[in-house]
Amino acid sequence: MEKSIVILAGGGPAPGINTVIGSVAKTFLKDGYRVIGLHDGYKNLFNGKGLTTDIDFKLADDIFSRGGSFLRMSRYKPKDDEFTSEFFEKNNIQLLVTIGGDDTASTANRIATFLRNKNVPVQNIHVPKTIDNDLPLPYGQPTFGYQSAREEGVKLGKTIYEDARTSGNWFVVSAMGREAGHLAFGIGVACHYPMIVIPEMFNKTKLTLDKITKLIVSSIVKRNILNIPYGVAVVSEGVFHFMSDEDITASGIQFTYDDHGHPELGNVSKAHIYNILLQNELKKLNISVKSRPVELGYELRCLAPTAFDLEYCTYLGMGVKQLFDQSVTGAVVTVDATGNVKPLYLKDVADEKGKVKPRLIDMQSADTQTVFANALHYLTEADKEAAKQYLENPDEYLFNNILEWN
Repeated sequence: MEKSIVILAGGGPAPGINTVIGSVAKTFLKDGYRVIGLHDGYKNLFNGKGLTTDIDFKLADDIFSRGGSFLRMSRYKPKDDEFTSEFFEKNNIQLLVTIGGDDTASTANRIATFLRNKNVPVQNIHVPKTIDNDLPLPYGQPTFGYQSAREEGVKLGKTIYEDARTSGNWFVVSAMGREAGHLAFGIGVACHYPMIVIPEMFNKTKLTLDKITKLIVSSIVKRNILNIPYGVAVVSEGVFHFMSDEDITASGIQFTYDDHGHPELGNVSKAHIYNILLQNELKKLNISVKSRPVELGYELRCLAPTAFDLEYCTYLGMGVKQLFDQSVTGAVVTVDATGNVKPLYLKDVADEKGKVKPRLIDMQSADTQTVFANALHYLTEADKEAAKQYLENPDEYLFNNILEWN
């Protein structure tokens, strides 16, 4: 029977998925393999209902530069007791190529363990996809899709900043990021936003919506003191990952709730939440500043990849074949700036339950320290006297006090 590989994509879209699919397919087709594309992620991998498409050179060539994903995606996470080897044996699968973020990688890790324990000779190589940039790759290596999403986010972000300057208003921008603030930070730095709020900032204090609001007010008042009556604050949606349901409900925002009683955050704009809370705080302080919410989310996920990701994903796709030929399995393919391909074994970056640990922004790194020390506008001890014309108690709005960085 013809030797085959199967490719699936899990989680949410990111620019470059089709480039990976096309590059993997072309490389394996060249060596005579059948390339099977499995739709719907892991959802139907083990139940016999999987919809597949054979990927030939023409299809691979048609899709490689497109946005979105030719293979329909799913966030489905199969349980261990669902695993079987039937699909692999029936199709003479030699390699399972998984494309996704931390959840998809974690599931790939469990599947690799299952296949190894069952002595099923199927290798598994994972390709690191997410606009959140939060897989634990070697320093300086992004997850694919991040740079394309950031590029588009910056294009939109510069327009938002220009609107703020032109109209003399403030905007509150929300950027995607499940636990990490990479996207918000990357957009905020490139756009010279005066306030960036990411979950990693709260490394010495509890993260609350009230503290996020106070950080934005701190920036607004600082800019007023500098006679700059406009600005933009960007907040990572990842901040919600570190809040309890009670904290979120106490915000006063109207939510719908799921069957387990949890607020359905996906049904409401995070920027709207931040902005409403900001407006309430400004009114309480009698500070007359208009602000408007902008969500940078789904607009960034299905873009056509930029040149960076077109090239990067091509190397990642070809790297899959290189690692396969080296008999590597249970690993993430990584490619450095010089094109060197190395495996990052999932077992080495997973916790005791097999969950891949996210890569957060290092608050002690030189670039992060530089940005928070020099690029932002916020109240410091030196501003207390000037801030009294806006705030009855300026100490509550000093940047270091809010974050307990003293």
